[in-house]
Amino acid sequence: MTIEIPAYGLKAYALLFSRHGTTEEFRQSELDWIVSESMKKKIFSLLLRRGWIMKRSESTYRCANPAEAIKSLLEFRVPEIIKRAEKLYAFTRLSAVEIWSDFSYVQRGREKSPYFIKVLQKDLKYWKEFFNREEIPNYISAGAAIGEYVILIPVTKLPFEERNGFKTDSLKETIKSAKSNEAYAYALEYIKNKYGAAA
Repeated sequence: MTIEIPAYGLKAYALLFSRHGTTEEFRQSELDWIVSESMKKKIFSLLLRRGWIMKRSESTYRCANPAEAIKSLLEFRVPEIIKRAEKLYAFTRLSAVEIWSDFSYVQRGREKSPYFIKVLQKDLKYWKEFFNREEIPNYISAGAAIGEYVILIPVTKLPFEERNGFKTDSLKETIKSAKSNEAYAYALEYIKNKYGAAA
């Protein structure tokens, strides 16, 4: 999986790929006469850590396929990343509808993939830093980006239930969200059929 890289990293990758493609191995010395020693180390560390190049031996590397690298930028990462969080959260709104409907309703595509997550107001800084570290765009209450992004909804109390390994709004609250829009009728029907009288 690749993660976005700054322009200097992309230029270095472009240079390495244009010289070696995806099959030839190369060494860090490739950039010796172009950038300083410290910058060279920074570039190779960045490209390796973010999946744009792969280590082949103790001192050689190979470029990732650019088509796969670009496509990989749009993969969904939030569900796995959030499992490492150390603070409380609860998927809410249509993200909770997804979870309670066993993903029979999915609101996301590669072009737009929002996650709505309630967090405690006092933990807002933690969550901003958490998603920034992972380079996932995040906004407070509203926002949008291409691909995957998070809408943080600050609250003073955070009741939640566990469902499919995620913390989420209660079933009752989720049904209320599902009823708010006709587009979620299928998911609402699924939830009612699964949970019966509780729905």
